[in-house]
Amino acid sequence: MKRKITFALAIITTLFTLTACNKQLIDTTYAFDKAIIKMPDDTIKEIDIKSWTDYDDGEQLQIVATNGDVYLVSSINCILIKEKE
Repeated sequence: MKRKITFALAIITTLFTLTACNKQLIDTTYAFDKAIIKMPDDTIKEIDIKSWTDYDDGEQLQIVATNGDVYLVSSINCILIKEKE
């Protein structure tokens, strides 16, 4: 009985610890409408997204625009936006 209580307390402590993080345990946002990209010459582009993929644990993003252009950017230079429906 004491073992079950210890195990339950360990699980509860772990869950509370993980909820204090700035990261979601389950990220359910996969569809984005727009991207704002900072280009190497410091210009800013706002594009409509057809599809996107992330690589290297989210460090690099490959974004396919609705006009067919493909961008490979660092996630540091990009904001993905999901507009309210």
